[in-house]
Amino acid sequence: MEKLPSAYPASELEPEIYHLWEESGYFNPDKLPGERKESFTIIMPPPNANDPLHIGHAVFVSLQDIMIRYQRMRGKRALWLPGTDHAGFETQVVWERKLAQQGKDRFSLGREEFFRQLWEYTQKNKRIVKEQLKSLGASCDWSREKFTLDEDIVSIVYETFYQLWKDGLLYRGKRIVNYCPYHRTAFSNLEVKYTEEKTYLYFVRYDFADNSGEYITVATTRPETIPGDVAIAVNPKDRRYSSVLGREVIEPITKRKIPIIADERVEMDFGTGALKITPAHASLDFEIGQDHHLDIRETLDFDGKFNKLAGPLAGLTVSQARKKAEEILQSGGYLVKKQEYWHQIGRCYKCGTAIEPMLMDQWFVAVTKPFRGGKSLRDLAVEAVQTGKIKIIPSRFKKVFFHWMENLRDWNISRQIVWGIRIPVYYCQEQKSELCRKKKGIIVSPSGPPARCPYCGSTKIKQDPDVLDTWFSSGQWPFATLMTTGENDFSRFYPTQVMETGWDILFFWVARMIMLGLYRTKKVPFEVVYLHGLVRDKDRQKMSKSKGNVIDPLGVVNTYGADALRMALVIGNTAGKDIIIFEEKIKGYRNFANKIWNVARFVLLNLEGFNPEKEIEPIPEDKKILQEFNSVKKKVTQHLDNYRFSLAGETLYQYFWHTFADKIVEEMKIRIKGKNQVASAQYVLYSVLTDCLKMLHPFMPFVTEAIWQRLPKSSSAAQLLMVEKWPL
Repeated sequence: MEKLPSAYPASELEPEIYHLWEESGYFNPDKLPGERKESFTIIMPPPNANDPLHIGHAVFVSLQDIMIRYQRMRGKRALWLPGTDHAGFETQVVWERKLAQQGKDRFSLGREEFFRQLWEYTQKNKRIVKEQLKSLGASCDWSREKFTLDEDIVSIVYETFYQLWKDGLLYRGKRIVNYCPYHRTAFSNLEVKYTEEKTYLYFVRYDFADNSGEYITVATTRPETIPGDVAIAVNPKDRRYSSVLGREVIEPITKRKIPIIADERVEMDFGTGALKITPAHASLDFEIGQDHHLDIRETLDFDGKFNKLAGPLAGLTVSQARKKAEEILQSGGYLVKKQEYWHQIGRCYKCGTAIEPMLMDQWFVAVTKPFRGGKSLRDLAVEAVQTGKIKIIPSRFKKVFFHWMENLRDWNISRQIVWGIRIPVYYCQEQKSELCRKKKGIIVSPSGPPARCPYCGSTKIKQDPDVLDTWFSSGQWPFATLMTTGENDFSRFYPTQVMETGWDILFFWVARMIMLGLYRTKKVPFEVVYLHGLVRDKDRQKMSKSKGNVIDPLGVVNTYGADALRMALVIGNTAGKDIIIFEEKIKGYRNFANKIWNVARFVLLNLEGFNPEKEIEPIPEDKKILQEFNSVKKKVTQHLDNYRFSLAGETLYQYFWHTFADKIVEEMKIRIKGKNQVASAQYVLYSVLTDCLKMLHPFMPFVTEAIWQRLPKSSSAAQLLMVEKWPL
């Protein structure tokens, strides 16, 4: 019988063990031994293919691998489908930073070359990410690996786009969107980061155009947009202004006449109760302008600079124009006063640039428009959670989910970037027929560019330059993957059982997967949503490079082993709570791996004459040990069935170290040395060790499999622990 070394050699054995698993083919549910009628599927939240994995990724790997390994041992047809995300804007930003270091940008490279470079970059990172996932022990089915830019995935995404268009849930229109002047792209409401900041409220005088010497005062935080004003609005219930309705005033920077109108949306108790209406640069102003049929003056261009319509502010950036506008107002006697004002300012979540509300032609998904049985996409998602078809863990996030869905607005899905899935829309440049003009020359074609316009026959066709929001494509990930990995995969593995991800993307991603999944398949995409927390250090500080507290998961694996990292990330951490991780904790679980190894080493050294095929009747006190152990097995199983991974791991840790190792093994040492009831002692040691290995396997797959390979086994036992039956 093989004699184990005194310490568990993680760095030496882990690559060998993973190779053994891969060679077996058992990551593929179609190759698992035995008859397996019930499926258990997890679609991996695809890591971004723009950088190596970080400690947050190690969290999802640990939790999802625990679930998959447990269900595989429970006799399920367990599929964990891996993949990576092109991550649109995120990846483009990363690559643009690299280009900037070389004195280049995407505009100088051109669209095709820029895309080609990004493709090569992400393909290289995909390979790195795959190897990192393997080193963490991820038992994924690599034969079904997907990328969000795979051609077959893109085809599914295009089909959804086309169906939404046919169902009237997709439209193109000029709307106020969140625009980052630095990155020159629009964002959805969710991608804007709001911060409470000190600015100023400017009280500006607008003289009446009839030279009466009267004026009206308007309070604004944005004097630089005054050249875009088309009206002053007051609330019709505000008696202060009842006599001025219908009169005209002079806008004080470009000296244009604009009317005073009444609108109930004006807040009487804000500022002076008079609101300047700038439809091109504020969403409320746009709505008021549309309802009152006002003109639109777009004074700010997409490069973040004001144009000639801004008069003396032309050519200036927003901050420069604000300063200049203040000077003009001050010198002309139009600035009544200026006071400090704290309010929420939206900023780009990547670069911190102040978001500009800009009027742009964009593609929107109408998420609140009834379409199927009078229900909207939002209604379908809310109903799925309300009725329990989808369970959210922890349950407190249901309220958060419902609150967000209640305030949901139409989803802007077009992005003015290069890296991503090009919008499958083409425009007829000539519009030679009445039908073509009625359709505004819009041709939605998921199969590629048409040779001629289907409305007027023109050959002058141009594709929409924008790409789809990455959340639109990744929102289809559960069904798009299974529709493209095998002929029967969708029918066998969909709906999936669990979507495990961070609570911070419940809105960005999970809600959209629910809406789009129900829309395309009429089924929920998953039955359980398990939300993990954010990773923090022992001082509960968020990990960041600037703080120097980032833990490299692969560096930790090289030093302490993957099992130690996995246990440190799982034990003591519950669903939805921030995950506390530090090196000492990881080191502690490396010691636990050594404890398991050394207990196994002792057992192996003391199995002389033991035959696992032979039935042994243990003595009464040993029967009691086994009965108590049965209650531990039941408790661990219940915890895992109820997604209480920390409690399951903690129960195993406490039992193995403090009951099995500290008490049972020590007692058996004395009995074996004294040759007292040795057969019964060996039976207890072997039985408890093997069942502990089975239960610890989902948590610590490497050390348990390494020991399993060295244990004597009965003919009915599996050759690989990963497919051994769960001990209940």
